[in-house]
Amino acid sequence: MSIAENLRRVQERMAEAALRVGRSPEDVVLVAATKGRTPEEIEEAIRVGVEAVGENRVQEAEAKFPYIRLPFRKHMIGHLQRNKVKKALKLFDVIQSVDSFRLGEEISKRALHRTVEVLVEVNTSGEETKFGVSPEGTVDLVGRLLELEGIFVSGLMTIGPLTEDEGEVRRAFSLLRELRERAERELGVHLPVLSMGMSGDFEVAIEEGSTMVRIGTAIFGPRPS
Repeated sequence: MSIAENLRRVQERMAEAALRVGRSPEDVVLVAATKGRTPEEIEEAIRVGVEAVGENRVQEAEAKFPYIRLPFRKHMIGHLQRNKVKKALKLFDVIQSVDSFRLGEEISKRALHRTVEVLVEVNTSGEETKFGVSPEGTVDLVGRLLELEGIFVSGLMTIGPLTEDEGEVRRAFSLLRELRERAERELGVHLPVLSMGMSGDFEVAIEEGSTMVRIGTAIFGPRPS
């Protein structure tokens, strides 16, 4: 199937998931995850309706973004090292993967006359291979980041556990929603964004309150090896 057909099907599934739990489909933003995709594939996706693109690596974004002629919103969705922050801020509109205060400090220091939108990445599954602040440390980290200049914390992000057990996946997503609610209550802030859900689990994520899904394979097909 073409990128256009795949995208249409993904959008239909997103809408159906939202309606199942009484939500408006317009409440959920689609970010196309483009790791391993060519500038031509990304431009085709933008041409048929994608408005936001997520890249995992600064180096890959640096190599591809200049060749994409259509406008799009740029999200950093992979782990960001502090020594890559300066380059990342030149490339991206949103940093979805802030998982430590030291990384937040570096973004703040490099922001320069700009307010950078960030999400706090939370390791809701407890898997050692995943980045992210612990659930127990989430509210504290959000609070400390809110004190930094040049940063706007708009919400939380997580990656669902790698498992076929839907209950476990659902628990990870509901935990992120609960952490958002707790942070809003204890810190007196509004955190509108819950970035959770990828190609294999985005419908469950939307049912659990996701406002932003990061989808690659379901749009572009399997990544080339």
